[in-house]
Amino acid sequence: MRVEAVPVWAVGVALVIALLASWLVSWVARFLLRGRARLGTATSIVIAMLGIAVGLMLTGWLMPSAPVFGAVAIGLSLALSVAFMATYAAVAAHFQRPQRATLAELASSGESSRVEFKSTARVNLHTGKRDDRMEQVVAKTVAAFLNADGGTLVIGVDDAGNPLGLDADFGTIKAPDADRFELWLRDFLTTTLGQNAAALVAVDFAELPVGEGSALACRVAAQPSPRPVYLRGKGSAPELWVRTGNSTRQLSVDEATEYVMHRWPLNLGSSIAAQFRAGVRFSEHR
Repeated sequence: MRVEAVPVWAVGVALVIALLASWLVSWVARFLLRGRARLGTATSIVIAMLGIAVGLMLTGWLMPSAPVFGAVAIGLSLALSVAFMATYAAVAAHFQRPQRATLAELASSGESSRVEFKSTARVNLHTGKRDDRMEQVVAKTVAAFLNADGGTLVIGVDDAGNPLGLDADFGTIKAPDADRFELWLRDFLTTTLGQNAAALVAVDFAELPVGEGSALACRVAAQPSPRPVYLRGKGSAPELWVRTGNSTRQLSVDEATEYVMHRWPLNLGSSIAAQFRAGVRFSEHR
């Protein structure tokens, strides 16, 4: 059987194209994971090129007569390059995930774009009575974190991070304990934000030192949502809240439309990228 020789120039062109494709795939991965996982440039390019090489070898094994620049060889090589890079990025994001801060550390570090303090979730400390407006503030804050890069709401501490405890809120529920409080909170978030949004929220409790004793506080950790989260109140239109610096604000209709279009674009490629970013954004979440 006569084997056709591949021109030397074709090999050189193939190597250049493979290098450029590897650089592009690695650049896209590093762009999507910027600030969330550290991917070495050289390592990324090598891994992407390895995927291309495996794709070419697999094409040659399955289809010996397939041309190097054919659709099958190019498609399979790029697919494996992306797969190799995605695996590398997932492993890097997992092992580079920072240690989650304790509630005591959050309280001492102060409020920020990712951390908010609330004295209570249900009781107005000025009147000593349950106040629906206090509950709405909690829902707005959680919604804002979900619509941004995620964040943590700490309930049971004042604006300066001093522990106050949850006794006031516990007094508004039938069984004054953490389990009943969490049950109310989850039901409340499901009602106001929706089932899918509430599933992105984690709730836990911890004792914070106060003098010679301690006070119980609640941490509400919200992941960034892969889709817009709207706050729905009784008899009111849905509202879009976002986190801006260390404050929470509602967007007007035109602002909300523009924000949603830029953060959750509708085209397929951008939608996949948005879903991927939402999955890794929480790797840096405190």
